Amino acid sequence: MNGPPIDALTDLPGVGAWQWVPGPERPTLLVAPATSHPAGLTNPGVEQAFVDPASAAGDAAVAGADLSSLSQLSRLLDEVALLAMARVLHRARLFPDGTGHDTGQVLDVLRVAPRHAWIVRRWLSTLVAEERLRYDPGTGRYHDLVAPDRVGYARARRKLDEARRGFGYPPSMTRFFVATAERLPALLRDEAGVQELLFPDGSTDTAEGNYRDNLPSRWANHAAAAIVAGGTRSPGGPLRILEVGAGIGATTRPVLDALAGTELDYLFTDVSRFFLTSARTLLGDRPGLRFGLFDINLPPTGPQITPGSRDVILAANVLHNARHVGRALAALRELLAPDGLLVLVESCREHYQALTSMYLLMSPSAGEQRWFTDMRSGQDRVFLSAAEWVDQLDAAGFDPLPVLPGDNHPLADAGQRVIAGRVRSGIPRPDPVLVEATLAARLPPGDRPERIHAVDRVMSAPTTVPMGEPR
Repeated sequence: MNGPPIDALTDLPGVGAWQWVPGPERPTLLVAPATSHPAGLTNPGVEQAFVDPASAAGDAAVAGADLSSLSQLSRLLDEVALLAMARVLHRARLFPDGTGHDTGQVLDVLRVAPRHAWIVRRWLSTLVAEERLRYDPGTGRYHDLVAPDRVGYARARRKLDEARRGFGYPPSMTRFFVATAERLPALLRDEAGVQELLFPDGSTDTAEGNYRDNLPSRWANHAAAAIVAGGTRSPGGPLRILEVGAGIGATTRPVLDALAGTELDYLFTDVSRFFLTSARTLLGDRPGLRFGLFDINLPPTGPQITPGSRDVILAANVLHNARHVGRALAALRELLAPDGLLVLVESCREHYQALTSMYLLMSPSAGEQRWFTDMRSGQDRVFLSAAEWVDQLDAAGFDPLPVLPGDNHPLADAGQRVIAGRVRSGIPRPDPVLVEATLAARLPPGDRPERIHAVDRVMSAPTTVPMGEPR
């Protein structure tokens, strides 16, 4: 279905605003009450009970490390990436002697696969912002590239290992960064894949360096584990945890350590069987630990994943992949018990190094008709800011906890943040069952939404995702 039948969506029971969200098969309908809730419902005492132990756990995980130099080391990583971008453009002879090209011409010369075009557009805007390239808004052309010289590029490459050590990455991360920089033209053309470089011969060592071993990830994973350990369990039963996008288990292991001796019903899920197989080998002997497939962009299904069945949901470095964050959060909230806890670990700052490596994993699939349909639509970006995540949690029906690490913490600028929220109670929302019954009387089956989620507030969205209020 290309768009919503707007007349059929008027005067729905209890609905003050709605949003029609495109999906892989059929759309999802988000419905919100007519009256928005007042801000600031989170109990400050409850907040502090989570914040202090979580911050202490994060600090203990990086105790003894020099955090004061991370900003400078981050700039070293950025510099290597900037030179790698400019090197690809220069070697393609795109900007000789002041010659200008528009974005389409750059993409054509590099023969960029359509799904990776957004990355090159980010290169161009980043190089302009860093004064390594000029842009003429009158003609829409870029020109005067500051071409990297061999000596400067070689020097920056040598400093890359210094930055790697300072951040606590293993040596395999230097090899990964260098390998992706050398293969960028082929990677952009989809003649090679980043997965082969990130998981050489099926090894997860490099991925563990990216998601577990470095200082920002180590801090965030242990802080998140402390928050999960403080989750409220159902009376007389185990602590029921769902981890989505668990990947290599970088956050799972600190969580299991923090919950040693606790009775668990822990469902470790990912979209890939590769990670499930690896996790069974690493974690499979823990009582109460189970494994399953879960795709954050598809409706949750299966006897293990039912409404109200989880006390805690953990999602580390995965929810930015949701094609519509609001839809994904609404679906996760429905899986949580009353007073349930959602804990996210997310990168909230763009690092240039990702533009020449990890971002290639985040492009839409070759056959995907749409990419992001939330506030990121048409913006050539993947990550949300910490403030945007808090706003999204609030709109979906969570009372957000303070974001960690705090803005004044030495690791805040690194971008890895822990964002958590507790299911909000006492807010009257539309009943999806009544809304569904009303639509069933108005629309043929093929025109009805696949899912209906009640939220506290409908977020602003691009014009390609229609929104409405009753007339």
